[in-house]
Amino acid sequence: MFFDPETWVAVAFVILMVVFGYLGVFKSAMTALDHRAARIKAELDDAQRLKQEAAKVLADYKARSATAEREAADIIANAKSEAERIAADAKAKMEDFVARRTKTAESKIALAEAQALADVRAAAAEAAVQAASTILSQSVKGQVADDLLAKGINEVRQKLN
Repeated sequence: MFFDPETWVAVAFVILMVVFGYLGVFKSAMTALDHRAARIKAELDDAQRLKQEAAKVLADYKARSATAEREAADIIANAKSEAERIAADAKAKMEDFVARRTKTAESKIALAEAQALADVRAAAAEAAVQAASTILSQSVKGQVADDLLAKGINEVRQKLN
């Protein structure tokens, strides 16, 4: 048993542990481990605090983003309604303009028709007077012819005009 290497390893281990205990290595190792645990805990606490702050900032940005999206949707809706209103106004103005132009054109056409009718009547009266004058001058002679011709021309002018 004293010649087994495992025995001597065990004896050396026990001696090493006694020396460590006497020198206070366990206490300093435990203190170092406690300090490291405290530092890790502080880092975890900081990380948790930073995570909560990041969550608050994220929620704030999400709220701002939602507000901005609502405002953008409102602006778009207002712009669409304004465009529809402007288009309706433009359509009404165009229809009014076309109606006024049509009415003006119709009145000009009616005036031109009346003028043309008056011109045709005047031309017809002039032709009738010329025809009556020619016929009467060829068929009737003398003073009677001249009186009849003047009287007929006056009557035709009065009736046609």
